[in-house]
This record gives sequence, C-alpha cells and structure tokens, in this order.
Amino acid sequence: MFEMSYEDYQEKVKQIILTEGGNCPVTSLLSLLSGKWKFHIIYLLSVKSPIRFGKFKKLIPDITNTMLTSSLRELEEEGFITRKQYNEVPPHVEYALTTKGIDLLPVFYAMTQWGLKYIP
Repeated sequence: MFEMSYEDYQEKVKQIILTEGGNCPVTSLLSLLSGKWKFHIIYLLSVKSPIRFGKFKKLIPDITNTMLTSSLRELEEEGFITRKQYNEVPPHVEYALTTKGIDLLPVFYAMTQWGLKYIP
C-alpha cells in the first residue's frame, strides 16, 4: 500500500494536513462523500461505467428512488460523476465517473486493501 515508514508519513502529514482554516483535508473529503450510499455508488461506477439509473436500483436494492436520486445529484454537484441524458425512445440517463471521481480510485483501492487485511 504505502511504501514509507511511519515516521516519514508523519513528516509528510505535518507539512500538508491542515488547511488555512485549520481543518484536515481528509475531513473535507469525508464530508463530501458522507451518507450511506455515495461510496457504494462510486464503487459501482469504478467497476462498471457508465451505469443507468435502473441498473443502480438492481445493484443496490435497499436504496429508495429518492435517496438514489439525491445521492447522484450531490455527487454530480461535487464533480465526482457526470450525468448524460439521452432524449430518445425510451429516454434514459447514464452516470459515469469524472476525472475527479477517477482520481479517488487509488484511495478506494488502498481502503480495499486495508479492509481485506483487517476485516474478516
């Protein structure tokens, strides 16, 4: 995962961890991705993209239409995903990761590796 010692990590973090407002940038990211479904949506788009709204419903059966719509809108507003509407018969919408969303994938991969190591 990370090829540096804990001490090296601490030195690097001390140089960048606080924003001008004194906040941790990780906290800001977690706030942007807060909610029960956003990580799941980004994960699904990372393994198969683009995805239609109906496919999300099949892949996340416990999510309501309202919550899926809300989560997708918030991710789009934050620039993590794009929404492309096709005005044909029948009309449909597809969602895909933006460059900003794709840039999160190494973070998700590192979290996956941690999970495989520590969560049974």
